[in-house]
Amino acid sequence: MVVALKALVIWVGILALATANGVLRESVLVPAFGTPTALVLSGLLLSVLIIGVAYLSLPWLHISRPFAFCIVGVGWLVLTLVFEFSFGLWQGKSWFELLGAYTFKGGNIWPVVLAATALAPYIAAKLKGWV
Repeated sequence: MVVALKALVIWVGILALATANGVLRESVLVPAFGTPTALVLSGLLLSVLIIGVAYLSLPWLHISRPFAFCIVGVGWLVLTLVFEFSFGLWQGKSWFELLGAYTFKGGNIWPVVLAATALAPYIAAKLKGWV
């Protein structure tokens, strides 16, 4: 239970970084590079940030088994999907609009970010030489 709570706290930090990344994308990257390039750069940046957060936070989680890294990553993925769909529906977006983010159209690489989210703890553990 302690690991789950710590993983949730870390995910809230990831959510804050994702929000800041969105602000950066819309205020700096889109005007400078256009939407397609900005979406790719933003998606790559967010993926790197998520893996970086995982790398820095793994010692605090006190997990060491590959299966545990995968469980934390899948937990982060589920939290992200629940948040994205709930927030989108709350904003009045249709399911069609929400699912459009998963099509790779117009530079959108959201599925890559989701994969990075799910794999981040395992990738971080690999980088640390723990697995």
